[in-house]
Amino acid sequence: MQSLIGTGVALVTPFKEDFSIDTEALKRIVHFSVDGGVEYLVILGTTAENATLSGDEKELVIQTIIEANNGRLPLVLGVGGNNTMEVVGELKKRNMSPFAAILSVSPYYNKPTQEGIYQHFKAVAEASPVPVILYNVPGRTSSNMLPKTVLRLANDFKNIVAIKEAAGDIVQAMQLLKDKAKDFHVISGDDMTALATVLAGGSGVISVIAQGFPKEFSEMIRLGLNRKVDEAFKSQYLLSDCIDMIFEQGNPAGIKQVFQALGLADNTVRLPLVSVDEDLQNRINEFVSKIDK
Repeated sequence: MQSLIGTGVALVTPFKEDFSIDTEALKRIVHFSVDGGVEYLVILGTTAENATLSGDEKELVIQTIIEANNGRLPLVLGVGGNNTMEVVGELKKRNMSPFAAILSVSPYYNKPTQEGIYQHFKAVAEASPVPVILYNVPGRTSSNMLPKTVLRLANDFKNIVAIKEAAGDIVQAMQLLKDKAKDFHVISGDDMTALATVLAGGSGVISVIAQGFPKEFSEMIRLGLNRKVDEAFKSQYLLSDCIDMIFEQGNPAGIKQVFQALGLADNTVRLPLVSVDEDLQNRINEFVSKIDK
């Protein structure tokens, strides 16, 4: 799928100070990302604080992004969970026509075996009317989807077209890249290792920081895809301090502080997350002011 090449952004859900969804801020963020040159948008991923949204709020987020995007970029919808029947049920009842693919996280908390992970995604693939991007993020799920399981799924189900690999393990990513079929995409899920993954043969990134710095980050990925290594690493080193900062006190608290500094949205997050402390606010604000000049 060509739409998965380059930079996708895992969009936040901006809140007002009363914790209600700020749809106008969400529209501004969509326009900022699209105008900045990213290749696709990801709706209701972890960065969207999906776990704290009600069903009605999720629908509001989806419709707001669809309307703001206005057909400009491909949309990927996060549809995952640790209750396989519930995930399958959502895939069967939702109108998936606006979406190029779904992003489906490996089941969390339950800690399934590799066979359990396989059977979960078998059910997801059989239920999904659109292509499936697997999502491996052991730091959140407490289980690592091993390359042999990923490749088995990709081989057995034609609509499993990619993995967002966020284990933070470049060796594991390289194993996937070495053994995968030609038309299967390995997408970085870590901003700091995204360029390295691309240079090793990856298709791009689903990024957090790219929605705050869409022009700089998406250009870095394009340079990497075009093998302009020195120029790409110049961009990497420009942003690397801020990549560290936005994850220092949790995601999406850090990137929301970037948006506050840019004047796009408030930095409010919902409990159990809290906004970044004053020291980190000041450091992020200082970084943004330098980049923004």
